[in-house]
Amino acid sequence: MWNYLKSMLPPLLFLVIFIALWELLIRIGGIGPYLLPTPWAVFQVLFDRSEDLSSAAGITFLSAVTGFLASIFVGLTVAVFFAEFRWLRISCYPYAIFLHTVPIVAISPLIITWLGYGVMSVIVITFIISLFPVITSATNGLLESREDLQELFQLYGASRWQKLWKLKLPSAIPQIISGMQTASGLAIVGAIVGEFFAGHEAGRYGLGYYMFTAQGQFRIDILIAAILISTLQGIILFGSVTLFAKTALKRWMIAG
Repeated sequence: MWNYLKSMLPPLLFLVIFIALWELLIRIGGIGPYLLPTPWAVFQVLFDRSEDLSSAAGITFLSAVTGFLASIFVGLTVAVFFAEFRWLRISCYPYAIFLHTVPIVAISPLIITWLGYGVMSVIVITFIISLFPVITSATNGLLESREDLQELFQLYGASRWQKLWKLKLPSAIPQIISGMQTASGLAIVGAIVGEFFAGHEAGRYGLGYYMFTAQGQFRIDILIAAILISTLQGIILFGSVTLFAKTALKRWMIAG
């Protein structure tokens, strides 16, 4: 317990210093609330609009998690095929890179044209932006299993499926987790970006659309409050992946 408290002390101390400097900057610099509100104004918004912000945060988080989980399933499936079939990796991997390099802002209108406004478009945008890290990390991990162990499996007549399940996949776990951690942060970003363009449907809207309307109204206090909540969501999703890695996959992580 004491070790946990000691590990939490530096981040909390930094937070206190950051808030104090924020307040001091406004007082000394004479910055107006339309440019930068005080910390108290932001906390007041979090309290006064807690119901609306909670509803928007729930919609955003659900979209982010759904797109994130879809990217894991599809990404791992694609990575297995890439690792097992060299001709497929050579033929299709450049298109995975292409998908990663295309700005999501550029293809968002196309997705909205196909799927319309609402949660489904946001989930698809989140899925696209989260997919590449999973494919890359998982493929590299599956291809980097120890050569001597592969020869041993070959010597004992192991099938391709046995080598994949009992050798390549366990040894690739650390890199798969790394890719999932990267994708978890991108999932929140994808959900926010998606909601900027498609995040309203029959009065239901997420944090991204909430930020968009707040910016149009010059409500910087609401904008910062929504940013803080989305940041917290990213930390929660990243922490959940890390916790999963340290518990359910502890044996493989140690072996790696």
